[in-house]
Amino acid sequence: MISLIALPLCLGIALASGVPPIAGLFTAIVGGILASRFNGSFVTISGPAAGLIVVNLGAVASLGGLEPAPGQSYAAGYPYALAAMLVAGGFIMLFGLLRVGKLGDFFPTSVIHGMLAGIGAIIIVKQLFVALGTKSNAAPGGHGLTGDILAIPNGFMTLNPIITLIGIVSIAIILVHPYIKIGFLRAIPAPMWVILVTIPLGRYLDIATERTYTFMGTVYQLGPQYLVQLPDNVLDGVVFPDFGKIAEMAFWFAVLSIALVTTIESMLSAVAVDSLDPHKRRTNLDKDVFGMGAGSAGSAVIGGLPMISEIVRSSANVTNGAQTQWSNFWHGTFLLVFLLFGKALIDMIPLAALAAMLITVGFRLASPKEFAHVLHIGKNQLFLFVLTMVMVVATDLLVGVATGIVAKMIIHLYFGAPVMNAFKAEITTTPIQGGELIKIKDAVIFSNYLSIKGYVLKLDKDTKKNITLDFAEVNLVDHSVMAALQNLRGLLAERGQTLTLENMDHMTPVSEHPLAARLGI
Repeated sequence: MISLIALPLCLGIALASGVPPIAGLFTAIVGGILASRFNGSFVTISGPAAGLIVVNLGAVASLGGLEPAPGQSYAAGYPYALAAMLVAGGFIMLFGLLRVGKLGDFFPTSVIHGMLAGIGAIIIVKQLFVALGTKSNAAPGGHGLTGDILAIPNGFMTLNPIITLIGIVSIAIILVHPYIKIGFLRAIPAPMWVILVTIPLGRYLDIATERTYTFMGTVYQLGPQYLVQLPDNVLDGVVFPDFGKIAEMAFWFAVLSIALVTTIESMLSAVAVDSLDPHKRRTNLDKDVFGMGAGSAGSAVIGGLPMISEIVRSSANVTNGAQTQWSNFWHGTFLLVFLLFGKALIDMIPLAALAAMLITVGFRLASPKEFAHVLHIGKNQLFLFVLTMVMVVATDLLVGVATGIVAKMIIHLYFGAPVMNAFKAEITTTPIQGGELIKIKDAVIFSNYLSIKGYVLKLDKDTKKNITLDFAEVNLVDHSVMAALQNLRGLLAERGQTLTLENMDHMTPVSEHPLAARLGI
């Protein structure tokens, strides 16, 4: 079941990344068969992710372009991007060995969600043209959206009606699916319904035949370019990395972008899936990051993309009763079987159907509900969310995330966070009966919280059962810390320890949200 959900998504993510569709299947196969054997999670499913489309596409575009070179059937920048992905996989493995899992609490929540919303907006705009059966008339390049956004009106004016119909039907299926009450219809996931409906629809409309048709006086073209096209021989789809641009800055920028975003998304996804695990097991984030790095590197060697523990497929995995990583292994194995023996069926999938799936994924990342949720937490958080999103869309991921982090730090300094304590909290500790009292001074913010968490986790779980954090001398606690403290309380409870927060009454929450930032009166 999980492999059936993954199949269309893997194809669509690869195409949206500017690489052949088979690259997405390579990624999921390597992730399931290889990475599942040594990652640190229990029920996650490894494979390409929509959140990585932007960095993948940017790497291909900046390292040679999206148009095929003479004699090639794939983008000229694809082999060079594979080299960047391979090196990035090595860095991600190094991050795992350096135990960067603890840095998951460093990145501000609003900034990360702003980054994801920016990615969602980029996916929507880029895939809109595919769903309409037309092309953007913007200048070719990376993922910057200004030109593509301005090209949207022209995209609607030049849409291909038959291809657009397939896109509309696909989106309608995805939107209606959650409201279906009939059990056996609801049991089949929406992506599978899209494929089951659009393949026959495409056959009926004969979109595979190279031909023209007239609609309202305008002539339109159809043909196999509107369908998935896999190579006749799987080995013909293997493309090897080319390190010819390793000395260029664009290469190392791509490496840094891929490594950073893959690592962050891997950690976020693993933590999210942990919350769904009925056995309440926790992923070893360091081991999982290492596994995703190794899998990404192995995937790039044969032409695949970077991978993470993807949330949608992992959620379906839990729903279907998965208990161990063997489900991930079999997911990769079945995809390999589909690739070897299902080419004829896969080649019937309309590209517009895949684009529609990705548009709905992008909408979930950048939906109005996300804006409303962040506003509920606080206006400052909404400002950081929107700022990060806009910068990601207007520039790139690294600039967007860096801008959000710097802006958040400036806001903290404005509200009285001492510069000297920006990265290490000032604490004093006192042993108490059966535990430890930790008094914190001045401010507890995203950038210095790790020093507090690190100290707490080093306390002996047998002799330090009760841990108390005293906020009497604190005048600022940010939202990211409030959320992190809640997670820390759960982590300590699993070790048989309790975490108590006291003397926070002198600080006022900036909103009614229970995890809102708190400011000293």
